[in-house]
Amino acid sequence: MTLYFLVKYLHVLGAIVILGTGTGIAFFMLMAHRTGHAEFIARTASVVVIADAIFTLSAVILQPVTGGLLMMLSATSIAERWLLASLALYAVAGMFWIPVVFMQIEMRDLARKAAEQRSALPARYFVLFRRWFAFGFPGFGASMLILWLMIAKPF
Repeated sequence: MTLYFLVKYLHVLGAIVILGTGTGIAFFMLMAHRTGHAEFIARTASVVVIADAIFTLSAVILQPVTGGLLMMLSATSIAERWLLASLALYAVAGMFWIPVVFMQIEMRDLARKAAEQRSALPARYFVLFRRWFAFGFPGFGASMLILWLMIAKPF
């Protein structure tokens, strides 16, 4: 195995982790939210926050490192249009993912507090959830487009 293929493997693995973890997190947060049970939401959101910190963050850091190495090893120019589009979409995905992390933390804390006080979830939780849900579409969509650009290199 050459260095190029090892780095390419790590790059593809990073993309899989980002998309897979993102999908899993969205599914489990949505299912917990649908129960309306503050304690269950708090426990689920706690695990989601940990998963984002361990898996998503490490993959998000790995992607530009391995991508840069792939560029060097293959002599790919930064001026390639598919690559410029991918980098722009990576920035878009980040602009939506970073706030989502903080929303998840706040939703977790609000659900914990409601569970401890045996009270209903506050209105702020529902505002955050709707925003979290809405931010998922452009963030995840940008990631899906990046994957397509990496494979197809259409322009």
